[in-house]
Amino acid sequence: MSELDDTSFALLEHLLELRTRLVRTLLVFLAGFAVCFFFSGQLYNFLVAPLAQVVPGGKLISIGIASPFFLQMKIAALAAFLLTLPHTLYQAWAFVAPGLYLNEKRLALPLVASSTLLFFVGMAFAYFLVFGVVFSFMAKVIPASMQWLPDSAEYLDFVLGLFVSFGMAFETPVAVVVLVRSDMVSLEKLISVRSYVIVGAFVVAAVVTPPDVVSQLLLALPLWLLYEVGLLAARWTPPVPAGYKA
Repeated sequence: MSELDDTSFALLEHLLELRTRLVRTLLVFLAGFAVCFFFSGQLYNFLVAPLAQVVPGGKLISIGIASPFFLQMKIAALAAFLLTLPHTLYQAWAFVAPGLYLNEKRLALPLVASSTLLFFVGMAFAYFLVFGVVFSFMAKVIPASMQWLPDSAEYLDFVLGLFVSFGMAFETPVAVVVLVRSDMVSLEKLISVRSYVIVGAFVVAAVVTPPDVVSQLLLALPLWLLYEVGLLAARWTPPVPAGYKA
């Protein structure tokens, strides 16, 4: 068999493996979506609970005939994505792992696991701590002559933005470790720019959070603390040796 035939056969094997991984990921997601859609009413109630507690009447409105259905579809899709994310990441890992060096596997797997966990922690931090503060502030600034009727679809877009903002913010330690361990930036340099990072954290918080001091502090301070955690983790993470196959 010629070298070209070997290359074509290897490429075909990779494509078949990729198809298998994608099909498995899709099937598991669809199964998760079916389960989540069955409980979409409960998921909706859980998601809007922080706002419903401060809205007069305890209910949000939904404009449009089919809006409630599509809203629950979106919530079910989001919940299914989060529920099946570990399986999705495993399929991605199983596809790329055979081509990695042993030292790359040792570093990549903990980084993937920790980044996933930190993203979930960031979302939980936003839901259980930040949402209550933000929505209470909004309820207090409503004039007495104004009727406040939050829309469910707008609320979903709003909380998704906060989920992503806080989830990404909690990835800071992983980003610091990757920068240091990949020799892109030295640990000493990251320590020297700490003051700029603190200022940047408050700028980011001012952009992605509602215009009140409390909610901005609830993002800026964790960003700063997570940066410090990343510096400690980078200091104590041992360097990996030169690459070699498993």
